[in-house]
Amino acid sequence: MVKKPNKMLNLDIQLVEKVRNSAKEIAENIQIFIDQHTTVAVERTVARLLGIDGVDAYDVPLPNVIVDHVKKENGIGNGIALYIGNAMLQTGLSPQEIAQQVAKEELDLTKLSMGDPFEIKLAVEKVARNTVERIKSNRKVRENYLEEYGDKEGPYLYVIVATGNIHEDIIQAVAAAKQGADIIAVIRTTGQSLLDYVPYGATTEGFGGTYATQENFRLMREALDKAGEELGRYIRLCNYCSGLCMPEIAAMGALERLDVMLNDALYGILFRDINMKRTIVDQFFSRVINGFAGVIINTGEDNYLTTADAYEEAHTVLASQFINEQLALKAGIPPKQMGLGHAFEIDPNMKNGFLYELAQAQMAREIFPDAPLKYMPPTKFMTGNIFKGHIQDALFNMITIMTGQKLHLLGMLTEAIHTPFMSDRALAIENAQYIFNNMADLGEEIEFKQDGMIQRRAKEVLDGAHQLIMQIEGDGLFNTLEKGTFAGIKRPIDSGKGLDGVIVKEKDYYNPFITMMLEG
Repeated sequence: MVKKPNKMLNLDIQLVEKVRNSAKEIAENIQIFIDQHTTVAVERTVARLLGIDGVDAYDVPLPNVIVDHVKKENGIGNGIALYIGNAMLQTGLSPQEIAQQVAKEELDLTKLSMGDPFEIKLAVEKVARNTVERIKSNRKVRENYLEEYGDKEGPYLYVIVATGNIHEDIIQAVAAAKQGADIIAVIRTTGQSLLDYVPYGATTEGFGGTYATQENFRLMREALDKAGEELGRYIRLCNYCSGLCMPEIAAMGALERLDVMLNDALYGILFRDINMKRTIVDQFFSRVINGFAGVIINTGEDNYLTTADAYEEAHTVLASQFINEQLALKAGIPPKQMGLGHAFEIDPNMKNGFLYELAQAQMAREIFPDAPLKYMPPTKFMTGNIFKGHIQDALFNMITIMTGQKLHLLGMLTEAIHTPFMSDRALAIENAQYIFNNMADLGEEIEFKQDGMIQRRAKEVLDGAHQLIMQIEGDGLFNTLEKGTFAGIKRPIDSGKGLDGVIVKEKDYYNPFITMMLEG
């Protein structure tokens, strides 16, 4: 449940709707491109959802094996589901058995005579419905837990674990849950977003984080469920479906009942130099899956402020939130599952910086009243002075409770020094709980001065976002990304990682899951 905001900023509601309509037009224009293309990641996701898992003799994931096999013969524009379904009819094998035979070079999917399309689709949809029902069942399990334990009305306390070893992560995650955390995010190992495959099995080595694998998801989910049953509350699990495997990781998360996924439409383009065409297509299917699975997506606007000035470029954050909102709606994600991102990143030496942070957080809350906003802590200006850092985090906590943010990533006093210790998380949770309790209803008790500094700042940011959105509507999203409008980073349309994995759909292209999930 998201707390409805008081309307304290006196925003121009007509202007907000004008900007939202322009963002909708931007999303609809980009959806034309999405509907005309698929990617190798999308097709690998279809293979996974049809039950294909595991690796070949060389540890290459079978979804990669089967998709690359068909792509090599220029057939992937028809969709991998068509070839799998045809092979099921022709051989009587299951999708998993088909993939294993392809891996052993005992079966060539492109050489089989193509059967009746209606029969092929019937065979595929029988398997696909089983997967869809499994995901629906996972969603029901989450709902049952929340019905039994109740859900939190205030901000979710959101912490990260990042040891590189899933078994060590579990120890730290359970400790954090017992300390009071509501969401555990397992940070991915450095560079995984640039892998065009998903590693297999439980992993015990990673740098700066732990590999996102389906087995790691399963192990952490199991551990958090056990801890939650002991504590009498539901502990949410978060991971990252960004990078070159966005939809695959979304599918694995849906199958293992993750609750929150980092799932931004632009992050990979800007911060990982992944080709924009690839990312835009991949984000759509990943969000279709997350929407159907009841997963809250987190968008990455907070990252803009690590490379751009948080005061000067605040309007780009708001513009991106509008675009992410509309792209999410196109993929069937309701506002209650949109963790639109922003951050407390204004230079602490700026006079009245707290007031500007308050204006921007309240503005996001009023413009997106039904979204469980994801609010990120100060990182850019954390110096290693743990005493000052703890105060910076306290100011951040104050704004969260005053403005009704929902997904509150706890700041760590040791930010810029090392990966958090369990004791660091305990102090961060204690800080937030103290402030959230003592200031619980402050936002209900205050009003902002008419045409004062806070209202003027919000109006300034909204006006800037309006001008930017109008420009993007005229130029198109791809041209805007080439110009470096977001985060000051320019990305050419036909460069970047993963471009060779973008494929034009043929007229008979088939993917059963988009229709099933959007209609479901």
